[in-house]
Amino acid sequence: MPPITVRIEWCRQRSRQAPSELEADGWQAEADGLRDAVMRRDHSEDYRLCSSEIRERYLLGLQDGIAMLQATRVQQVNHAATPRIQIGRASCRERVSS
Repeated sequence: MPPITVRIEWCRQRSRQAPSELEADGWQAEADGLRDAVMRRDHSEDYRLCSSEIRERYLLGLQDGIAMLQATRVQQVNHAATPRIQIGRASCRERVSS
């Protein structure tokens, strides 16, 4: 499972377990920001009328999500660019004498 998916699910679980409505809303806003990063959307304007804490949590999720996706892309590019060196099954002695 991709790390961003794990994080979204973690935020949703935290939201369900939150002791207060404000905390639950914060976790849900963070999950929404992460999801929007995956979908390449920005709904920060929808949060303009929310409390600053909720808006900040949405932006945290959105920014973290964008960073996580960029890191994943860099890892994929680096992995694809890494040369694969195959060493035959020759014994050490055969390789040294070659």
